[in-house]
Amino acid sequence: MGKYQLLILSRGRIFDVAVQEPIIWETHRKSMPGKLTFNVIKDELLGFHEGDMVRFDYDGDKIFAGFVFTKKRTNNRIISVTAYDQLRYFKNKDTYVYKNKTAAQVLQMLIADFGLQGGMIADTKFVIASRVEDNQELFTIMDNAGAITTKNTGNLFVLYDDYGKLNYRNIKQLKLDILVDEDSGETFEYTTSIDENTHNKIKLSRENKKTGKREIFIAQDSANINQWGVLQLTESVDEGENGKVKADALLALYNQKSRKLHINKVFGDPRVRGGSTLGVQMYLGDLTVANFMMVETVKHSFYESDHRMDLKLIGGDFVA
Repeated sequence: MGKYQLLILSRGRIFDVAVQEPIIWETHRKSMPGKLTFNVIKDELLGFHEGDMVRFDYDGDKIFAGFVFTKKRTNNRIISVTAYDQLRYFKNKDTYVYKNKTAAQVLQMLIADFGLQGGMIADTKFVIASRVEDNQELFTIMDNAGAITTKNTGNLFVLYDDYGKLNYRNIKQLKLDILVDEDSGETFEYTTSIDENTHNKIKLSRENKKTGKREIFIAQDSANINQWGVLQLTESVDEGENGKVKADALLALYNQKSRKLHINKVFGDPRVRGGSTLGVQMYLGDLTVANFMMVETVKHSFYESDHRMDLKLIGGDFVA
């Protein structure tokens, strides 16, 4: 038996299929299902269908559990297959009106309503007073609940499928003991910027229905304002939100340069998925980078003799 095993479960039969290398597994930090793509070598016994379950293990690690969504013939003997994990069903749309629920409780509601399998779901604590989601994707409903939680607490959560179980965890729990440097991959590109999602002044407002006056909440970093100029974010404060706490949390999230690192053909580690946090240490001539960065997208390529990753990382000072 080789390093990898790919099983397709179809109508009471289990096929241990022969595939052309590589097997590709891709995950994203948000709003995308995990995807497995592979080419099956057809024989006279193999027969499977859209909706059948797929399981992929590599070198003893459980990598992927999902369902066949697309089959494509490229010649008489090869079938190209695309399978997605449970998060594919978060592309469904629905309308919800809910009150006094945490993001975790919203997720549990969606899991129950759509007959999905839940796993480790963190207590997100912050209670969303009320929310109307009209004909929205389940991804959007969860993204909105997560964003409200992050803006009020500073805590960021990641939704992912772990071998057939939907998990929702604080990114602090997804920090890995992996160090990436300039020699880790074949090519890399590192970018820093204050041009997007950087704010050193937060200005929030709320209409006080009792007094008829507008309340203003401001949090700012004078040192960074002197260095970058005023980069202001303006938002409203909703019912149930603490204006000062929200302003401080938003400043902590956005008062930093954005960092992006694309690095290809890194030695593979099956623990790395969208939302994982890795250590980065790079010496770039006149610049030294040493901080944690979060995986925005990872593409794993599995071979019998090798396992490589293409990584898209974003700055994540706030996770340290």
